[in-house]
Amino acid sequence: MAAFLLGAVLLIVQPQIVPSRPAINSNAEISSQSVQRELLKKTSQKNDFKENIHSNGSCQQLPQTIIIGVRKGGTRALIEMLSLHPDIAAAESEVHFFDWEDHYRNGLQWYINQMPFSYPHQITVEKTPAYFTSPKVPERVYNMNQSMRLLLILRDPSERVLSDYTQVFYNHMQKHKPYPSIEQFLIKNGELNVDYKAINRSLYYIHMQNWLKYFPLDHIHIVDGDKLIKDPFPEIEKVERFLKLSPQINASNFYFNKTKGFYCLRDSGRERCLHESKGRAHPQVDTRLLEKLQEYFHEPNKKFFELVGRTFDWH
Repeated sequence: MAAFLLGAVLLIVQPQIVPSRPAINSNAEISSQSVQRELLKKTSQKNDFKENIHSNGSCQQLPQTIIIGVRKGGTRALIEMLSLHPDIAAAESEVHFFDWEDHYRNGLQWYINQMPFSYPHQITVEKTPAYFTSPKVPERVYNMNQSMRLLLILRDPSERVLSDYTQVFYNHMQKHKPYPSIEQFLIKNGELNVDYKAINRSLYYIHMQNWLKYFPLDHIHIVDGDKLIKDPFPEIEKVERFLKLSPQINASNFYFNKTKGFYCLRDSGRERCLHESKGRAHPQVDTRLLEKLQEYFHEPNKKFFELVGRTFDWH
């Protein structure tokens, strides 16, 4: 145990030369509040670590699971559904600790202060969709916890591009600011604009390669975002098994809302749906342009399937 603590502290205190795939200690399990406290004590610049312990016995702790992305893949739906489990304590907002330099400089004490209070038997989860496509994040997460369990939710990359645009479009509309049509982003000099950020975010195999330099594939569970929308229960069952949770979420926890057009949640008789910003209609795109977008993703998707050893029902 002492050797493990010393190694964990050195990961944070000292710069590390990380091999292409660092060796993972398979015996290091998720539940390690005492280890986390020692890490925080020894990495605090002023050595003034304060344990945020509630009178009811709960405390704030580093997350043992992170939903790393992808943007517009269904991360909010995933964390809301996962929160139905009594052994899950989920951070309410996106923390952006590992991808925003101003936040990362604040250190682990700041990060832990953003977490919800949880009991020793609970798993703390945070989600920040930008983690998946941020080059620095995998190594930073690894340096904090080599045994981290990661959740990645993906959708058809073409659909994800349209959702990405739709979110930014509505954000501008709410501020009464004009925003170009999607065609102006997708087309450049008569060709598909492959430099469009929304397209780059959908090149899953490139970003996945970066994560696999630090975490083995069996530490990254990929949730099928398209299936989560159509039939959420089977996908959540898989997440429960991956996190080694007892099966507590049932099919009765989900019901289809015909008005909204997607599944909502039912918990102890209380019903709730995702924010109205979810499930917005995508812009109408010329069929030929959409086919060109889907054709562009054909090879990248194939590389991704080979990388993770499974296929998805994408165009």
